[in-house]
Amino acid sequence: MKLIIFGATGQTGQELVKQAIAHDHEVTAFVRNPDKLELKDERLHVVTGDVLNQEDVNAALVGQDAVLTALGTESLAYSGFLERSLVRIVNAMKVSGVTRIGYVASAGVDKELPGAQGLLAQQILKNPLRDHRQAIDLLKQADVDYTVARPLRLMNGPLTGMYRQTADGVPDQAKQINRADVAHFLLEAIEQEESIRESVGLAE
Repeated sequence: MKLIIFGATGQTGQELVKQAIAHDHEVTAFVRNPDKLELKDERLHVVTGDVLNQEDVNAALVGQDAVLTALGTESLAYSGFLERSLVRIVNAMKVSGVTRIGYVASAGVDKELPGAQGLLAQQILKNPLRDHRQAIDLLKQADVDYTVARPLRLMNGPLTGMYRQTADGVPDQAKQINRADVAHFLLEAIEQEESIRESVGLAE
C-alpha cells in the first residue's frame, strides 16, 4: 500500500513512518524540514512542502492509497492550523481519488475526559482541542472514510499492542498510551479496513 504521512517529523509521526515501513508499505513523508527525519529506507520517499499550500499537497497525493496525519500545534494558543491543513488535504484527496484517512487527535476533543482532572485538562488544552474538533468536523462532512484516534496522554514507550479502545468516551481508569501503540492502531485500521468513520478513544 502507498501511504502518505503528514506530521512525519513529530514523535507520533515518526512512529507511523517506522511501523509503516516495517509493514512493507511504500511511504511518502510530507515534511517542512527533511533534516528532522532521521530514518532512511528505500521504501521511504521524503517530500518537502507546505501543508497549507494546495499545490504542494495535491502533487504529493498523486498515486497514494491512503493518508495518515499526525499534525499538531506547537502552542496552547488557537491557530486554526489543523483545520486549515485538513481543508487542503481533503481537497487533494478529492482530486486524487483517495478516500481513506487516519487522523491523530487527542482525548478531550469530545469533552469526554471524566472527573475534575479531566475538566482541568480540557480547559488547559481548550485551544488545541478546538482546532482538532474543527478538523474532525471537516472530515465528517467530507465524503471520506476517516478513522480518528483520540489518545490519552502520549508517552514515548515501546510498542506493546496491549492497549484498549472505545468508540464511546475513553477507556475506564486510564491515563496514558505510548505513541507507538497509537501508530499501531491507525495502521491496523487502515490495513484491515476497520473503525471506518469512527472516532476511537485509546489508552493502556
